[in-house]
Amino acid sequence: MREHRFQVTLPEKWGEGIVVVEEGETVDLDVRLESVHEGILVSGTADSDYTGVCGRCLTDITAPVEVEFQELFAYPGEEETDFEVQDDHVDLETLVRDAIVLSLPFQPVCQPDCPGLDPNTGEKLTGSAGAESTAPIDPRWSALRQITDQDGEADGRAAEKEES
Repeated sequence: MREHRFQVTLPEKWGEGIVVVEEGETVDLDVRLESVHEGILVSGTADSDYTGVCGRCLTDITAPVEVEFQELFAYPGEEETDFEVQDDHVDLETLVRDAIVLSLPFQPVCQPDCPGLDPNTGEKLTGSAGAESTAPIDPRWSALRQITDQDGEADGRAAEKEES
């Protein structure tokens, strides 16, 4: 068994969605290699940072991504396997890239309760927390507004009578 820790700089970006791990970003690897009967069992963790935009408000975000992986690199033989030992070496690039890209969020958000953009103005709702807009009322329900206005006036008249 051997354990290794090292950093790798990415030669190209990983991912194609709203968030990606950019070219030139470093990936920290902590790898454990174990010799087993069928080949070499590789397990470990990979840490990096992804960048992109929030899926709700389009704010730039950067966040860490950490993945665990484990795969058997089989010795060359008659059986077809996804990963093989080649010249007493294992190529971790595909394994680590797949693990990281599959763990990237599909709909990333800048904060868990991100309200997104205002549908009317297109402004970020996080920035305009002080100004509260009223929701438009469906015209089919507008008759009910008159009833609530009458109740409010009736309550006001009753309060005036009690004061006098």
